[in-house]
Amino acid sequence: MVLLPTWMILAIPLLSFIINGLFVRRFSGHLAAKIGTIAIGFNFLFSLALAYYFFQSGELSTLEWHTEWLRFQSNLIIHIGVMIDPLSAMMLVVVNTISFFVHIYSLGYMHDDEGVGRFFSYLSLFTFSMLGLVVAPNLFQMYVFWELVGVSSFLLIGFYYTKPSAVSAAKKAFIVTRFADLGFLIGILLLGYLGLSVNQGQISSVYSPLDFLFLNNPDVGLQLASSGLLTTGLLLIFIGAAGKSALFPLHIWLPDAMEGPTPVSALIHAATMVVAGVYLVARLFPLFNLAPVALEVVSWVGLFTSLFAAVIACTQDDIKRVLAFSTLSQIGYMIFALGVASDLYPLGYTASLFHLFTHAFFKALLFLGAGSIIHAVHTNDVWQMGGLKKYMPITHITFLVAVLSISGIFPFSGFFSKDEILTAALESGHMTHYLVGLFVALLTSFYMGRIYFLTFWGQSRSHENASHHPHESTWVMTLPLVLLAILALSSGWLPFANYLWFAHKHDHHSLNMTVAFSGTLAAIIGLSSAWFLYSKNNFSKVQKIQTGMGQAYQIIKAKFYFDELYLFVTHKIVFNKIAGPIAWFDKKVVDGGVDLTGEMSQTFGQKLTLIQTGQVQNYIIWFIVGFITVLTLYYNTVL
Repeated sequence: MVLLPTWMILAIPLLSFIINGLFVRRFSGHLAAKIGTIAIGFNFLFSLALAYYFFQSGELSTLEWHTEWLRFQSNLIIHIGVMIDPLSAMMLVVVNTISFFVHIYSLGYMHDDEGVGRFFSYLSLFTFSMLGLVVAPNLFQMYVFWELVGVSSFLLIGFYYTKPSAVSAAKKAFIVTRFADLGFLIGILLLGYLGLSVNQGQISSVYSPLDFLFLNNPDVGLQLASSGLLTTGLLLIFIGAAGKSALFPLHIWLPDAMEGPTPVSALIHAATMVVAGVYLVARLFPLFNLAPVALEVVSWVGLFTSLFAAVIACTQDDIKRVLAFSTLSQIGYMIFALGVASDLYPLGYTASLFHLFTHAFFKALLFLGAGSIIHAVHTNDVWQMGGLKKYMPITHITFLVAVLSISGIFPFSGFFSKDEILTAALESGHMTHYLVGLFVALLTSFYMGRIYFLTFWGQSRSHENASHHPHESTWVMTLPLVLLAILALSSGWLPFANYLWFAHKHDHHSLNMTVAFSGTLAAIIGLSSAWFLYSKNNFSKVQKIQTGMGQAYQIIKAKFYFDELYLFVTHKIVFNKIAGPIAWFDKKVVDGGVDLTGEMSQTFGQKLTLIQTGQVQNYIIWFIVGFITVLTLYYNTVL
C-alpha cells in the first residue's frame, strides 16, 4: 500500500524551490543547499518505494491521481495530475536518483560559490519540471512542464550571469528549443483536430493499432490515423523532441550548455532535459506505430545524429564538450532504436529505454567525474591534464568504470543496453542501422579512451611545476561517484523488459552472441587505438594523423561549421532578407500610418487655434461674419 499520495512526488521539489527561492537563500545559501538536498533525498526514497510497490503488485496497470484543471466545454475537460505506469515509474527512479546524487555532489562543488542558495533553488525547480513532465496524464500538462524544463535549463545554463559566454549559451538553448517547441504545440493541436485522445493513459495502454482508443468514433479515428495528417502531426511533435534532445540539426545549443556549472551538465545530460525527447517519442510510440513514415524519419534522424556527434567528439579538447557530444551520440542511439521498433519487432522500444536507464548512471558519473577533475586542475582542456590517477584514485577508478560502461565492455551496464539496440536493428532488418551503430560503438570507445588516457595516464602536462599537486575531492563529491559507479556496473543486469507496459505481450530477448562479439570487438579496437595514441606523452603519431587528414580534421574540429552556418542564415538571410523588409514595412507603413494620423491631427489642431483664441471679441466678429454669410447664401438661393 502506498503510504503517501502520488502528488507528493511533485509537491516536495516545488515546496523546496518556493521555500529556498523566496526565503531561505536570502540569509543562508548553505542552509538552502541542505534543505534542497534533504527534500530531493526524501523524493528519491519515495520514488523507490513507489516503484517497488507498483512493480511488486504484479499488475502493469496505471496508478493515477488527477483533478479538473480547465473546462472549455462539457465534453472538453483538461485534468492536471499524476499518472504512474511502468514507463513513468522507471523515469521517476532515474530522475530522482540522478538529481539526489547531483545535489549531494553540489554540496561540495558549489560550497564556496556566492550563489549557492540560488543554485539549489534552481535545481529544485529543474527536478520539479522534469518530474511533472514524466508523470503528466495528458499532453497538455506535458507541454506546460516541457516549457518549464526549458525555463529551468535557461536559469541553470546562465547561472553565471556575469559571464557573457554563459548568458549567450543560455539564450541559445532557450531560443533553439522554443522554435522546436512550436512544432510540438502545433502537433498537439493537430492530434486534437484529428479526434485522437491526448490522454496519456489511453495512449499508453495500447500497442497495436487495433487497440487504439479515440475520443470520437473509433472507425473514423482509424481512417484519420491512416491519412497524412497523423504523420504530419507526429513529425511536428518529433521536432519538439529533437529540440529538447538536441538531435541534428537542432543540436547546436547542447555543447554551449557546458557553460553552466558541471553538476548542471550532469543533470541535463543524464536525467532531465535531453532525455525528454526520447521519453516523448516512447510515450507516444503507439501513435508513431500507426505512422510508418514518421517512424522511419525518427530512425534516420537518430542514426545520423549518433554518427555525426561521435565523429565530432573524437576531435574536441574540452573534456565537458567531449561528453556533450557523447550525449548527442547516445541520445541518437536511443532514438534510432525507437525508430526500428514496431509491433512485430518491439525489441527496439525496450532497448531504447534500457539504454536511457543505464546511460543516466554512467553519463552522470562521467560528468561528475569531469567536475572532480576540473575542480582539481582548474582547466577543461585534456591536453593540460595527464598523470592524475596517482593524485585522484577514487575519481580515476570511478571514471574508468563509466568509460568501460559507455564503451560496451562486459559486464558493465552499457554492454547490455548497447547490444540490445544493435540486436534490435539487426533482427528488424535494418542492416544499415546495425552497421552504422557498430561503427559508432567503435568511435565511442575511441573518444572515451582518448580523454581517459589524456587525463589520467602519462605525465602531468600542466601542474608539475605548481606549488601544490592536484588532490582528490572531498567525500561529499566522491561518495556520489562511488554510488554511480556501482549503478553503472550493476544496472545492466536488471530484467528491464519485464517492467515495460507491453512486456506481457512479448518475452524478454536473450543475448545475441554475434552482436555481443562484434560490439565487444569494436569497443576493444577503439580503446586499444586510444591507448596506442594517447597513453604516453609522445603524441607524434597523433600529429601525423591530424596532418594527414588535412583540412578535414579542422572541419570536424570546428563541428562542421554548423554554428557559423546558423549565424550566417540568421544574420544574412533571416535578419537582412526576411526580417529587414518586414521591419521596414512595420516601421514605414504600419508605424508610419499611425504617425501620419497623429501629425494630421496635430496640424489640424494648430490651424484651429487661429479660430479658437479664447477672446470674446474674436468670437463676436466670427459670429457676425458667419451670420452675414448665411443670410447672403439664403438670399441668393431664394432669388
